[in-house]
Amino acid sequence: MLSKVILQANVDKVETYFERAEKIVIVVHVSPDGDAIGSSLGLYHFLNSQGKTVNIIVPNAFPDFLRWMPGAKDIVRYDKYKEFADKLISEAEVICCLDFNALSRIGDMGASVSAATCRKVMVDHHLDPEPFCNVTISHPGISSTSELVFRLICQMGCFDDISFEGAECIYTGMMTDTGGFTYNSNDREIYFIISELLSKGIDKDEIYRKVFNTYSEGRLRLMGYVLYEKMQVFPQFHAALIWLTKDEQKRFQYIKGDTEGFVNIPLQIKGIRFSAFLREDTEKDMIKVSLRSVGKFPCNRLATEFFNGGGHLNASGGEFYGTMEEAIDRFKQALVRYEDLLLKD
Repeated sequence: MLSKVILQANVDKVETYFERAEKIVIVVHVSPDGDAIGSSLGLYHFLNSQGKTVNIIVPNAFPDFLRWMPGAKDIVRYDKYKEFADKLISEAEVICCLDFNALSRIGDMGASVSAATCRKVMVDHHLDPEPFCNVTISHPGISSTSELVFRLICQMGCFDDISFEGAECIYTGMMTDTGGFTYNSNDREIYFIISELLSKGIDKDEIYRKVFNTYSEGRLRLMGYVLYEKMQVFPQFHAALIWLTKDEQKRFQYIKGDTEGFVNIPLQIKGIRFSAFLREDTEKDMIKVSLRSVGKFPCNRLATEFFNGGGHLNASGGEFYGTMEEAIDRFKQALVRYEDLLLKD
């Protein structure tokens, strides 16, 4: 049995919103990852089973290795179809905001969502949600937004309405946001949920292969380059850094998602507790920052203080506006600032 994590009053409100609405829009954060796409498609399939007209709108492109997911071909990109997306948002009777906690996290789409007069529901697992929704379901202790979507559906008494396709999507979101269940995944209820999803007929081994073993040749060559040329280890801080410029990405025919998981690689080195990946964004004049840690080191605090970001204890991110040299220097300053925590057993 699952514990009822979500406040029942919020479940009841969301259920009422869904019952009364015909047109529902689901929105997720910029550069959608596996959890954003998995949770949105999981909810999409459930709402379709209830006879609703549902559209998912994402701010920009998502990785190729997620395009196999059932329903992914129908996702609307805001950066390509703004006028159409704005119309869908303005006509929606409910907007579901999944896997983000602030309107700034959805980029240019934020203004349109903010202006919409319909009811809004947030389902998210990041810290400090902003109060822009009628119902806020926020649980930072839960491993993924996809898990929260599963819990929400079950608390509404609708487990039987989760389809095979929906189960595939929810499982994918849970799997990717825990690194294949290697971090933030010690809660025994996660594995009860996996068992329930398996009862829908999903093949978790095949899902793993589709997500993690269908990369491009360029990604593998880029990975080798990163490990040999672009990884710097700071043993005195139990930390490591990798970084990539736009020119280097172009050299290896970079496509969206090719660097997924790179930030985790240095954590395989004995004694390394904290890893950072700095990548010049190919679309915007900024540097994307990805941070990972093991144990109790709070990379989310470091992300907030040094890189205008945030996230979870062991998996966080941020942004830096400046040169790569300045970003690397900023990272080194952070190591000095957090030396005591990095060296703490």
